[in-house]
Amino acid sequence: MKEIVYLTPDFAITGDLAPADFAEAARLGFKAILNNRPDNEEQGQLNNKGEAELAWQAGLKYRFLPLDKHELFTDPVVEGMITAAGELGGPILAHCKSGLRCAIVWAAASARSTPVEDVLATLERAGQDLDFLRDELDAQADRHHWMPDTLATPADLPATKASAATLAA
Repeated sequence: MKEIVYLTPDFAITGDLAPADFAEAARLGFKAILNNRPDNEEQGQLNNKGEAELAWQAGLKYRFLPLDKHELFTDPVVEGMITAAGELGGPILAHCKSGLRCAIVWAAASARSTPVEDVLATLERAGQDLDFLRDELDAQADRHHWMPDTLATPADLPATKASAATLAA
């Protein structure tokens, strides 16, 4: 499995998943997979149907919310993240090709109910320097102010980086 980056204790991101990664995610304590990678983005990648089957076999909840880089801050995408996180519960492992789109949409969703400074600080502690998104996150903060607690985290909660090998130890 690629490196897992915890944004909060209940929400982590990673790159694309291989078939064996679903059972590993369950073993590591994840309860759900959030697939943010569009089907057919790259030849040979797992598709939504295949991932849903692998998640089910591993005893994980599953949601498909494909993220196109041109639509990351749109209401359907941000509200889709809020809804998915609320319905899936946690801990959630979200993935796309590299994890970056997952982090961006998590930040956009979180900015709707958490101060942008806190969202950016959480990302920074997790090694995700996304300060260049401040204007877009400020715009999200001015939007609807509702979301489940599964995305938001107080500024004092430590975000951590860990690889599957580190977590297994």
